[in-house]
Amino acid sequence: MMDFLNLKRVNAPHADAIATGIARVLDSGWYVLGKECDAFEAEFAAYCEVDHCVSVANGLDALHLILRAYGIGVGDEVIVPSHTFIATWLAVSHVGATPVPVEADAETFTLNASLIEAAITPRTRAIMPVHLYGQPAEMDAINAIAAARGLRVIEDAAQAHGARYHGKRAGSLGDAAGFSFYPGKNLGALGDGGAITTNDAALAATVRELRNYGSKVKYQHDVAGVNSRLDEIQAAVLRAKLPHLDAENAARAAVAAQYIDAFRGSCVAAPVVPAGTEPVWHLFVVRCPERDGLQAHLNQRQIGTMLHYPRACHLQGAYASEHWPPLPVAERLQSEILSLPIAPYMTTGDVQAVVDAVRSFYE
Repeated sequence: MMDFLNLKRVNAPHADAIATGIARVLDSGWYVLGKECDAFEAEFAAYCEVDHCVSVANGLDALHLILRAYGIGVGDEVIVPSHTFIATWLAVSHVGATPVPVEADAETFTLNASLIEAAITPRTRAIMPVHLYGQPAEMDAINAIAAARGLRVIEDAAQAHGARYHGKRAGSLGDAAGFSFYPGKNLGALGDGGAITTNDAALAATVRELRNYGSKVKYQHDVAGVNSRLDEIQAAVLRAKLPHLDAENAARAAVAAQYIDAFRGSCVAAPVVPAGTEPVWHLFVVRCPERDGLQAHLNQRQIGTMLHYPRACHLQGAYASEHWPPLPVAERLQSEILSLPIAPYMTTGDVQAVVDAVRSFYE
């Protein structure tokens, strides 16, 4: 059986460094907002090529706290992709604002920048592009629209640790960015975790206060904050793995390149990578009209697959009562997309086994 993703194999090369980091935390006797978090924040900020990183409890909190820190709330609108994980939409809802979906590009899966202008209203405050599956969105076009309209650009970079867009890292492409360190991410903790990256010193200071019960000084609470803190053990784990992230992303890119070459001209459509874009291939998602049949076939061949995501956000129960505009791209994608195995430990033989199994479905 080829697992879709085996986290034990992902973390095995880092086992000694992780154990050393955890032991360091245990020996310190300090477990929340200590030296490990400080060090990780500095290291991840440098990695993302920004001035500030603020660690938080998870990726949803990262996006939510950015919106809150920018004063976005009830009566405001935030443009989001129609095709994304629901956390993007939930972050907007959590501050009382309204998500306004704009369709994704059917080839890259990221927000279609050419459709944003038509969705902007006097209540629009921000655009939240998602670097979906590890591929950066059309940030030049998005930033140009935002600059002309006086809007914030908040990157949902939860799946894009290390990705580049025209040479710049994801996390440095807008006003601020939210990352997730969920265990399955390219940079994954051993539990939940998240971070905000930005060059905006005022935003970073506000988020630091909000994440810690609205407190700058212990037992003094100037705003009604939340408890959203990355614990020291998870920070130590992330510090152990961060130095190896680029190498592991390169290994993922090699897997993706083999898939793309193998499926060229076939019934299975691989994602398109625009010039100047360097994805990190958090997921390798293909489109095929016979998706359900192909998935069943691969399961019979003991090839693990997943659907990211099988139901569009506007069709989820949390949002189904709203009156959405037609979103045919999102609805078509949910019936055609299939995520194939991709991981830094996969060999050329592993990838070829997946390719052969896919091809056999069409023979």
